[in-house]
Amino acid sequence: MRKVIGHTVESIGYVIAAQGFVSFASQTFLGKDWGWLRNVVDLPSAAYLGILLGGLAFVGLGVRTRKASGRQEAV
Repeated sequence: MRKVIGHTVESIGYVIAAQGFVSFASQTFLGKDWGWLRNVVDLPSAAYLGILLGGLAFVGLGVRTRKASGRQEAV
């Protein structure tokens, strides 16, 4: 079960990180708003960078959860 939860959290993290990256990069380097998040909220570039880092934290949490489930099964 932990393996499934780990995959789910990791997948959600990738989506959040991608949206944060696209929004941050487009606002910072292109001066335009791209991505889905701009339709929901209007944030400054630094906030989108925070969303990117939050998504990467979810990815790390998902990977750690999956690996922890593998260690418990081996014992």
